[in-house]
Amino acid sequence: MHAGGISLLSAVSMDPRYTYLLINLGSILVPFIASFEPRLRFYRQWKALLPALLITLVFFIVWDHYLAAWDVWGFNPKYVLGIYWWGLPMEEWLFFITIPYSCLFIYASLNYLLPREPFSRHARNITGAWVVILLFVAALGYDRLYTGIKLTLTAVLLAYAWYRDYAWMGKFIRCYLVSLIPFLLVNGLLTALPVVTYDDTENLGIRLLTIPVEDTQYTLLLLLMNVILFENFKRRLRLDPDASAPSPNGHH
Repeated sequence: MHAGGISLLSAVSMDPRYTYLLINLGSILVPFIASFEPRLRFYRQWKALLPALLITLVFFIVWDHYLAAWDVWGFNPKYVLGIYWWGLPMEEWLFFITIPYSCLFIYASLNYLLPREPFSRHARNITGAWVVILLFVAALGYDRLYTGIKLTLTAVLLAYAWYRDYAWMGKFIRCYLVSLIPFLLVNGLLTALPVVTYDDTENLGIRLLTIPVEDTQYTLLLLLMNVILFENFKRRLRLDPDASAPSPNGHH
């Protein structure tokens, strides 16, 4: 490694303010490089990917802004560079690009490498049961902002996917389960240091290691919103004519 690279690494190791930025960059680095793999050619789907990312980013930034303003969660100034847009650190904005990009890369890769998956026949039943469970838990935690709002929003989007009966829903479920592995790594870092802090009076107070259990559904909502938009933009742009079609028994 040349001297400049060593100096950069030394500076980063001495300055924890780069932590959240490096977590973002580390999350997207391999998926971005692998996007140019000649068989998958994920870069050819960027026309559908980018608008999906941007629309979802707007939704989640609004959500993040208000929950930060209400002190439901916050960001440790020790681990961010101190550049804030609309009350949120720059790194949080980047999070909604880097993490969904990486998850959609996983989604596309799994669909290419393993076109057959075990969930298609049961995807609608799994989705319906998921909705009921989330609404039940949300009702139990109705007086906790993070629990009530997050689980209800996730249940609503899952109910929409259930109604549409998307042909790709089984592939989404598979992708979500696989994505839980990097989720544990990334969110584990963010909550263990912690980069992101939570007011546990506004959630169930149940932790998966150091991660609030509701974050598993936060990830589901983030990924599902992106996949719905991604698949619809692919269909509109004719990148994959059948991608967004409902299953034969689904609604149109």
